Amino acid sequence: MKKIILLAAMVLGFAVAATAQPRALGVRIGNGGEISYQHTLGNNFLEVDGGLGLGFDGVFNVGATGIYNFMIAQPNWTSRGTWGFYAGPGAGVGLALGDVNYFALSAAGMVGLEYTFDFPLQISLDFRQHIGLGFGGHGVWYPSSVGLSFRYRF
Repeated sequence: MKKIILLAAMVLGFAVAATAQPRALGVRIGNGGEISYQHTLGNNFLEVDGGLGLGFDGVFNVGATGIYNFMIAQPNWTSRGTWGFYAGPGAGVGLALGDVNYFALSAAGMVGLEYTFDFPLQISLDFRQHIGLGFGGHGVWYPSSVGLSFRYRF
């Protein structure tokens, strides 16, 4: 019985700690459209984006990217809201459907600037670069994109 109570208390404690971290959910518009999720981990945050795109060569892409961003600076440029400059490494996976179909795995990197208003809205502008291998008819895979994101913070 003591073990069950201890286990329940631990699960409850982990759940409270996980929900106490700020999160954000929204869209990232770049080389297509993506659903974007951020989860704050201390001063840094994990960002996971997934969506659809159209490459410059007319190839339809489906992909997901996960990046651990380090908050490099938070300048005090305005009296309301908060600014943040961030960068970080991550990984991506993609599927391209067109004249040549292929599956790709990549390393990714991101650098960006965000502004969080006093109300629960966040806007960010970022640059993301991938480099990896395409399997199934494509060699090196290196897409990049500039993205504008709008997220609801909760």
